[in-house]
Amino acid sequence: MKNTALITGASSGIGKELAKIHASKGRDLILVARRKELLQALKEELVKKYNVEVQVIQKDLSVVGSSQELYDEVVQNGWEVEYLFNNAGFGGKGAFLDRELEADVVMVRLNVMALLKLTHLFGKDMKARGKGKILQTASTAGFLPGPYQNTYFATKAFVVSHTKGLAHELKGTGVTVTALCPGPVATEFAQVAGFGGSQMFDGAASAQKTAQKAYAAMEKGKTIFISELKFALLIRVLMPFMPLSITSAIIAKMQQS
Repeated sequence: MKNTALITGASSGIGKELAKIHASKGRDLILVARRKELLQALKEELVKKYNVEVQVIQKDLSVVGSSQELYDEVVQNGWEVEYLFNNAGFGGKGAFLDRELEADVVMVRLNVMALLKLTHLFGKDMKARGKGKILQTASTAGFLPGPYQNTYFATKAFVVSHTKGLAHELKGTGVTVTALCPGPVATEFAQVAGFGGSQMFDGAASAQKTAQKAYAAMEKGKTIFISELKFALLIRVLMPFMPLSITSAIIAKMQQS
């Protein structure tokens, strides 16, 4: 396998679109997700269209020990990962104390712990080789308070902060790390998180365009990439001057709409 990317959450949404972009460049893939039939269908599409090598691994990365299992399987097969796309993740609507605690624990295991472990395991190998690129799917939520989707926002704040620090540590190593920070994107996320029909996802960006922008930002070695201009302006220009109480109230209203 050559120029190989490992993509988590590859069966749909941004992960699926990243796979298509990577394959279109003649680069090989390791697709990881829970739904094997969707991965297999994507594999067949990419192999037929782009004549690349694609491996499929069915794995639920929210399960304790699964990240190490995934890494071990890749190493045992002799596959060298040059691109790591930590894309798997989910959200959940509701007041924190009213939600089932285990649901949020599982969210943290996937959104934070799996990302942390895979970045460490594959990132260490990249650093030893002196080359590699890591793309972390974060969110503009990582810059904001998150009433009524508290744990999800907190997990994305971790990804943003971790990426900033890691990018500095990796300077001069040949390895870069980029955090993709989109606003609402038209994927399965809204339904899974309990936001079906919510006004918050009206006018959501397409997964394809978001992935294209993210891939380009990763190749340029950008650290933090906010994919929509209006959200970049909100976070970088307006938010620093807004009281926390007002920001929180706006987000709370959006989550409950």
